[in-house]
Amino acid sequence: MPKILFKNTGESFEVAPGTSVLECAIENNIPLEHDCGGNCACTTCHISVEEGMANLAPMSEDERVLLESNDKLDSKARLGCQSRIKAGSIVVSFSD
Repeated sequence: MPKILFKNTGESFEVAPGTSVLECAIENNIPLEHDCGGNCACTTCHISVEEGMANLAPMSEDERVLLESNDKLDSKARLGCQSRIKAGSIVVSFSD
């Protein structure tokens, strides 16, 4: 099963393939902000993928535009609500 490690808390969780980082965070009481409810309408669930970017589904054009418009797009940037793990493991961090 895929695994998500939240660097901020040091906690890791096994999840089903296709689970988003935000879904995992909500289910496990990880304090990842999500003002729009995970609808790709804001950037409050912005995460930095420290390891395993290739294990996530590709970034959509909507996600890219949103990150660019908020000056948050860099090589590690993703939105937690849009970051769906395919396999393997990832390490993510977020602003507290």
